[in-house]
Amino acid sequence: MYKNILQLKAILEAIDKIEQYTGDFKNAQDLYHDIKSFDATMMQFIVIGESINRLDDEFKNKNSSIPWQKIKDFRNIIAHDYFGIDADEIWDIVNSKILPLKQEVEKLIKFYEDDF
Repeated sequence: MYKNILQLKAILEAIDKIEQYTGDFKNAQDLYHDIKSFDATMMQFIVIGESINRLDDEFKNKNSSIPWQKIKDFRNIIAHDYFGIDADEIWDIVNSKILPLKQEVEKLIKFYEDDF
């Protein structure tokens, strides 16, 4: 279980970085044209996907409220089709999906650390 908690904390850290890297932008195009911030954000999505890949399957099945496979698939798109990434889609994910994911991951960490 400890390994899973470490991976959840890595996901949380990556989410915090995404929030930091994107927080000052007003729209998708501004983020996209700031190459360093955009690339740094994409790297953190890859980190999230890699961390999900390292979670035990049993753990993911037990905690299926998070769309683990969908997030991991998104990581694969970023890693393998970087030039096909839609800035508006990234912006939508950052602004509508990251906070709920963060909240779910925080709940899991608290639940499993209390159990530990």
